[in-house]
Amino acid sequence: MRVEPWATVIHFSRSGGPGGQNVNKVNTKATLWLDPAGLTNISDAARARLMKLAANRMTVDGRIQLIAETRRPQEGNRAAVLEKLDQLFLAALKEPKVRRKTRPSAASKRRRVEAKRHRGEIKARRRGLE
Repeated sequence: MRVEPWATVIHFSRSGGPGGQNVNKVNTKATLWLDPAGLTNISDAARARLMKLAANRMTVDGRIQLIAETRRPQEGNRAAVLEKLDQLFLAALKEPKVRRKTRPSAASKRRRVEAKRHRGEIKARRRGLE
């Protein structure tokens, strides 16, 4: 899959939480926006899976927003947000396994009924002891 250069934007801003000067002065939080229209060489099914996986990360204008602010250096957060994007792509490209209906075999049905009958006999013998 190829991503057009205009389809992604990475923006840096100040992270929240404790940290003193580093948090108050340095823009380390990385926010990535991806426009799904800029994805080429991707099937419609994979694009639909990507949109479904990223449903809670979609902005109003239809872009996917990913945020990373766990690392202290800006480059660490850039790498983290790109790793999140890679994981999202890998999950979207993975075809779901088709589930085939299965039926229990005649032998397994027979064994099940026989086990139930046997259990019933055991309980019936207990009733006779009273």
